[in-house]
Amino acid sequence: MNRVINYAGSILCVAMVFILGCAAAPEVRRTHVDEIIDLSGRWNDTDSRLVAEEMIKDGLSRPWLSRFKTKHGGRNPVVIVGTVLNRSHEHINTQVFIKNLERALINSGEVDFVASKDERRELREEKADMLKGFTSAETVKSISEETGADFMLQGSVNSVKDQIKGKYVILYQVNLELIHLETNKKVWIGEKQIKKFVKRPKYRF
Repeated sequence: MNRVINYAGSILCVAMVFILGCAAAPEVRRTHVDEIIDLSGRWNDTDSRLVAEEMIKDGLSRPWLSRFKTKHGGRNPVVIVGTVLNRSHEHINTQVFIKNLERALINSGEVDFVASKDERRELREEKADMLKGFTSAETVKSISEETGADFMLQGSVNSVKDQIKGKYVILYQVNLELIHLETNKKVWIGEKQIKKFVKRPKYRF
């Protein structure tokens, strides 16, 4: 009987060690934000940043920019980023991509940038609040002095996936279009592709 109890106790101890080991804290290390880390093969922060930077660089190198500046006495065109649709097979936070596009545009120094529709709504509410009498007249901001955009940037993220057991190839294609707001003319169309091959491990634990 004692042997049975001791045997059962040994099994219980082993089980507890196994459970505690499985419940151990995950390993965490801090990395540089520019370090490329691909865990799943899906669209990630590195794809978003690099695609935005490369596409904006290409867009600003095209003839539309110099033509606009020549026609308007050298002033920078005013740009706004519109909708970027996710038409891929997976969830992609397009707001992250949009912010990457905005940052690349602003940091280029080649264009001026205005707030998005939602941002303008909040700004207008703030300016309307200034007119209620709580803000000094010297610091009240006019509600009719907004800068209008000359161009809107729109686009989409698309994907094609080819898969067999244990591995797949995925192609991401990003399309962007810069449209002149007054004439609706498309002055630049950009395309960037990323292709990834992903092989799953044969054995999983």
